Amino acid sequence: MQCPKQWRSNCRASVSTSPVRDMSCATKPHYLRWTDKKSHYYRRLAVADVMIDAPLDVRLLPSDFVASEVLAQFQSAYRQSGAVVSFTGSVRPDNGVNALELTHYEPLTLPGMVDLAGDALARWALDGLLVWHRVGLMVPGDPIVLVAAASPHRRSAFQVVDFMMDHLKSAAWFWKRERTAEGWRWIEPRDQDFQDRARW
Repeated sequence: MQCPKQWRSNCRASVSTSPVRDMSCATKPHYLRWTDKKSHYYRRLAVADVMIDAPLDVRLLPSDFVASEVLAQFQSAYRQSGAVVSFTGSVRPDNGVNALELTHYEPLTLPGMVDLAGDALARWALDGLLVWHRVGLMVPGDPIVLVAAASPHRRSAFQVVDFMMDHLKSAAWFWKRERTAEGWRWIEPRDQDFQDRARW
């Protein structure tokens, strides 16, 4: 089996047929693989303590990560790219919020994120795309999501990050609730969130 022509120069000898998986540790080694539904070839870029999967790195994380360190490794892995654009979403302390909890529907969440990222890779000219999303309990200041796109040109990178966030913000796989001094309350997507997603 040959990898797609545009990634052939990056190929290594061994590949597996394992799909992209939930990784419980942000620095746990990943494996060369083809996805079940996408034909893009994956290679592992070992940079410092973070392993970056190329061209797509999609992870669902139950533990904290340092967004600035991950982004630094992503930028280092794509030094040849003309543009790297990123977005980091964090827990806000607005309205007395002291905790945020994200739960999800496990059979759909990671596969849905992988499909969404694969669609972006097919739609725009990209060198690489990283999507890391937290689940579980977080406190103000903790990162919730990191999306980074590397592209030959800035416009594609900006559009992809916007596209990913508009879809993740209203994704049906996640349930969000926040805690204040009065207890827990559920957070529903806003009408604006659905309107943002519909423009794509």
